[in-house]
Amino acid sequence: MYNMLKKPIIWPIIFMAAGALYLTSCATSPPSSSENACQIFAEKEDWYSASKDAREKYGLPVHVQLAIMRQESSFQHDAAPPRETFLGIPMWWRKSSAYGYAQVKDSTWDWYIDKTGNWGADRDDYADAVDFMSWYASISQKTLGISKWDAYNQYLAYHEGHTGWKKKTYLKKAWLMKVARKVERYAKKYGAQLKGCEANLNSSSWWWPF
Repeated sequence: MYNMLKKPIIWPIIFMAAGALYLTSCATSPPSSSENACQIFAEKEDWYSASKDAREKYGLPVHVQLAIMRQESSFQHDAAPPRETFLGIPMWWRKSSAYGYAQVKDSTWDWYIDKTGNWGADRDDYADAVDFMSWYASISQKTLGISKWDAYNQYLAYHEGHTGWKKKTYLKKAWLMKVARKVERYAKKYGAQLKGCEANLNSSSWWWPF
């Protein structure tokens, strides 16, 4: 009698818990491929809506958003710098407080929250990350004159900060300028891809062949 009564109650709960875990995993996992913008948004439908909202709000093109995010976190929601080591042993603290999709430091995120009033924003939320990224790019445009379509210089200002870009600190970092060129290539590729599928994305027709 005990088993007959308990099984109908326990198993649905187990299945529901497993389903919730699966959905959570899908929601936070990176796209299966980062090479094609159309595939990314077909797989992550809410990401396109968030990116479009950020573009309409601040003017940063979607393909530039994707290119910077790919470089910063490889679309990992909980990306973080490596931990510091002592005598080869990893310590609990990290080299930087940068975190999330956009790899934003604590102090910079606090600045964003203070200026935008987006108090519930989280760095491991895609919509909040692209909102921050687009907000930051709009400041780069206003204060430094960097076009929002200029993925190369937008990335340099994003990495070095507005003061660093103004002082041209990146000129002493050949590796960083190479990375910025890579971001520029990502942006061009994503932009070309989006031209072929944006009409479908805007009409919510997710079932087209790539």
